[in-house]
Parts: sequence; structure tokens; C-alpha cells
Amino acid sequence: MRPITENSVIQIEVTNACWLKCANCTRHVGHHRKPFFMPLDQISEGIDSLEGFKGNIGIMGGEPTLHPKFEEICKLMQKKVPREKREFWTSGFQWAKKKDIILETFDRERIAYNEHATPDGKHTPLLVAIDDVVKDKELMWKMIDNCWIQNQWSASITPKGGFFCEVAASLDYLFEGPGGYKIEKGWWKKNPAQFKDQVDRYCKNCSGALPMKPESDGCGGREKPAYDTISSANLEKLKKLKSPKVTAGHYKEFNKELSFEEIQKTAENWNPSNFKTFNSHDPSDYEGKDKVVDISKSGKI
Repeated sequence: MRPITENSVIQIEVTNACWLKCANCTRHVGHHRKPFFMPLDQISEGIDSLEGFKGNIGIMGGEPTLHPKFEEICKLMQKKVPREKREFWTSGFQWAKKKDIILETFDRERIAYNEHATPDGKHTPLLVAIDDVVKDKELMWKMIDNCWIQNQWSASITPKGGFFCEVAASLDYLFEGPGGYKIEKGWWKKNPAQFKDQVDRYCKNCSGALPMKPESDGCGGREKPAYDTISSANLEKLKKLKSPKVTAGHYKEFNKELSFEEIQKTAENWNPSNFKTFNSHDPSDYEGKDKVVDISKSGKI
């Protein structure tokens, strides 16, 4: 694993609400009975805590534009973060209505725009607890130590604190964990030994490090429900938490023990960060693409 200081961006997760209900969402959308909306003062504190961080600062969801104070969040970014260090993730909700403030705040090339509307969209399952399906614990920890998400993606700030990994941050909220590190200047100056407590707590319940066949993102659940792949132990936890998606039966249970040979075979052509076949920064990048759903529709459970 790499130190948090080596991340290219740290995300501020302003909400986990989303208008879509993709399969195997990294923020586990569809399982929350009540989403969060981070207060503006907490967002401001989060930005301030990253003073001295050499990478960029991202605004992330869920779908950030659903935040009732979205314009104020953009103004905070304009005030506190140099333009070249601002990043933004969106699925395009009300783009026509929100694009002026978005483009006033973020450069086009630092906007990650994903409509989840084309048939090539893929998500790797993240709710198959690696501890459930890999009995060779030496192999399990070796895979966790080389997790592509921690090596390629971001640390995160949520209303519950700071986390070494964005998926760990989501798991903490999903499973009602104890929260992250106190948000204060320099909280992110941690190496793997210093965030081992979070690795031990969250990574065993995740399948980010486990080579698994990618699945369709379900085009956001617009036309029909999108199913998550979930291991038995995580499924029982979600039933107790009354996950809306699980209550509706929109899941596939995975309870197969995986051998080294099976893992090795899947890993040969595994590229989970390649979740669609083209880069996109705004709706123009979808022109001429094979959209298979009406993008004005929201996802359903």
C-alpha cells in the first residue's frame, strides 16, 4: 500500500445520495435508508485540513449536485482551492441547470462525467467479503496489500472523518462503523503502518482487492433493477440493517470459496479500473455513443 500523501487527489464526499442505483456502486448506493449531506462548515473544515497536500481536492458523491447547498460548495472551492487543484465527479444530474456553476468552478479536463448509460459500463463487485471466500489468509493479506483501489484511487473525507480509502469510507457508513480519523490539519500524513487500524477493520469486508469478473453497472437501474453481488456474511449484515436494495431482493449471493488457481486465472485479464471504454468530461463526449437508456430517468430499486 502507499502513503496517503502519494494520492493524486483526496475526495470530500459531500453526499452519498444519488439519483441512480447502479450495480456494485463504490458508494453502496441503494443500501442506505437515509443518505447524508455534509454540512458546509464541515466541508470547509475538510478543505482546510488538506493544507499542504500536494495533490488535488475532489468533490464527490453519490451525486454531488443533489446536495441542497451545491452552489455554496462550489463557491467554497473557488475561495479556498486553486483552480488547477479542483476536481469534480458527476453522473450528469440536471447538467443543463447546473453546468454554469460547475464550469465556473472546475476545468473541463478535471471533471469526471459518467452517465452510466452505455452497455459497456462495468463495475467490479465490492461487497464480497474477501475474508469469506479466500481461506488462504496469507494470500488474502497479500492481495489486500496490493489493492488497486488503494494504489490508484483516493483517500476520503466523510461526515464521519478521514479514511485512507474511499471504499473503506463508504463501508464505514454502510455498516455503522466507528468513523474515521479526526479532521484536522495533517490528518492525511499517514503511512500504511499508521492507517493499519482501518485496513484491519474494513478491507476484510471488501472485494476490491479480489480479482472478480466485472459486471454490468446496470445503466444506473433506470430500466430495470441493478443487482449487487454480495457474500453471505455481508448479506446477513445488510438484512439486519434493512438495506432497501437487499429488502427488495436486488442482489446475487456469492458464497463460493475461491482457490489460488481460480484467483490467478481471473487476474490474468483483470482491469477493474477500466470501467468504461472512453473518457468523458461532459455530455459532448457521449455524442455518437450507444446509449441504451433514457438518461432523463432516475434509477429505481
